[in-house]
Amino acid sequence: MRILLKVLLGLLGVTAVAAGVASLWFWFTPVGVNNYINKVSVQLAVDSPELITALGVIDNTPLDFHSGKLADYTKAQEERSLEKLRKARAGLNDYGPDGLEGQELLSWRIAAWFFDDLLRQAEFEYGGYRVVQNSGVTVSLPQFLTDMHVIKNKKSVDRYLSRLNEFGRVLGETRNRVEDDRDHGVVPPDFIIEKTIVGMRAFIEGGAAESALVTTLPEKLDEIEGLNDNDKEKFIAEATRLVKEQVIPGYEAMIALYEDMLATTDHDAGIWRIPDGDKIYAAALKSNTTTDMTADEIHQIGLAEVARIEEEADAILIAQGFTEGSVTERVTALMQDPEQNFPNDDAGRQQMLDYLVELNTEVMAKAADYFISLPDQPLEIVRVPEYSENSAPGGYYQPPAIDGSRPGSFYINLKNTTDNPRWTLPTLLYHEAAPGHHFQLSLSQKIENVPLLRKISPFSAYSEGWALYAERVAKTDMGMYAEDPLGDLGRLQAETFRAVRLVVDTGMHAKKWSREEAIAYMIEKTGNTEDEVTREIERYVVWPGQATAYKTGQLAILKMRERAESQLGERFNLPAFHELVLMNGAMPLGILDETVDEWIDGQRSM
Repeated sequence: MRILLKVLLGLLGVTAVAAGVASLWFWFTPVGVNNYINKVSVQLAVDSPELITALGVIDNTPLDFHSGKLADYTKAQEERSLEKLRKARAGLNDYGPDGLEGQELLSWRIAAWFFDDLLRQAEFEYGGYRVVQNSGVTVSLPQFLTDMHVIKNKKSVDRYLSRLNEFGRVLGETRNRVEDDRDHGVVPPDFIIEKTIVGMRAFIEGGAAESALVTTLPEKLDEIEGLNDNDKEKFIAEATRLVKEQVIPGYEAMIALYEDMLATTDHDAGIWRIPDGDKIYAAALKSNTTTDMTADEIHQIGLAEVARIEEEADAILIAQGFTEGSVTERVTALMQDPEQNFPNDDAGRQQMLDYLVELNTEVMAKAADYFISLPDQPLEIVRVPEYSENSAPGGYYQPPAIDGSRPGSFYINLKNTTDNPRWTLPTLLYHEAAPGHHFQLSLSQKIENVPLLRKISPFSAYSEGWALYAERVAKTDMGMYAEDPLGDLGRLQAETFRAVRLVVDTGMHAKKWSREEAIAYMIEKTGNTEDEVTREIERYVVWPGQATAYKTGQLAILKMRERAESQLGERFNLPAFHELVLMNGAMPLGILDETVDEWIDGQRSM
């Protein structure tokens, strides 16, 4: 069972209170299926202190039992978590679906699908790569500790130091799991191992004193009222010692293991290369698309969409006077045009951030005409941490804490500003911020009278499909590109990017394409830089199927909207349709499709 299962188990339990408090939750929520889903969520959540903190529900309150701890990453603990999950799924049958209706029936169906999906993936004990260039504890825990662990008083500093000490244990436990994976035929390909080693070495380069785990601490200590300089020095000295004695040796041991594995691994890219790889990929596609589509069906949809979008992009380029060369050649020339790029220095990076803030202000000024509910949680636009730039995507979103202690965050990768020319930025913002992920993930926290599972987004096809659909809304409905044809070209380039993902993901994992074949195809069809494409392809190598969620979800939501518009005619109300999709929370596409049909019937009868 992959570490992904542990993450998802944590996501399920975002209410995150101690086992003792779980009984209180049981008595103070409505009797029935919602109560049961919440209760088992709590029981599963206590295994993941990191996810509890990420949600920001009870850190630094009298209920805080977890924020000085990190999870148990041993195989034994994973098996205990899996047994809890099996019991949770079996118990759900005592609460439905017979006798349920409305929102309670919807909650039961969503929870049942989610539990079943986790159990499907858990069938493969050795189902993927545990530590790679862009995920695993060597990547996720540093950013978790620097960005998510809230320091507001001496006690929270002590808990931070406790977690630094725990980090050494986690690295050791994870190294044992990687060795176990290796012994059962699960070793990443050579190019992934090489990038993973580079990332780990970069993180510990400069020693403890230069570690982000230490250098980010002084500014936080300065904000603690009444903390004297002597106490600050002691805290920083202790953090430095813990990084030196616990964290760095853990990284060094992991590096040594990966260097050993590099000598014996191969260069094949697809997950088919490990035991049960074909079955693992089929389960990954079902999980990520929440459909029963085969790899071949997804591959063909991708090819058709790439061709369609290429025609639309060609029309824009011709209208703007760009007529020489292929579509990709013309797009590449635009990307390299100095007038279309921010300077690749600190001043240019700040200009890019300022431009994104301006774009967000513009789209929010129009949002109320197209959406009934708007997020009241603030959005910040910030730089991807420099230590993770090499493996991070061009941009990503982190949802706000439920208690309001942390805003929603749109992270933009500023390693090389030429990776994101000015004309590509509007679509990136509409996807990650408004009306994309920031709307979807922030609003989901506001849904009332449903279990917490309905307020989070464990279904990639829904959440990524919505964000890609939001790009289309920005154009066709909100008119954000009316005076910006190159911005619209950026939208098409981004959509091409997602369509290409269908082709290369299934190409590598089902049709045995090489890494180089996938890179060449993506460069040919997108015009993106080789560095950016390489990062993306290598991400798909280690996260089989994940990249298929975006386009699959977008196409499904567009079909649902088209059906509603066709059947309702003048009765169709776009803000109401968006309210239906957003304010029911994340769900598998098949269940969402049926929910839309029920809404259409209801609108007809009004």
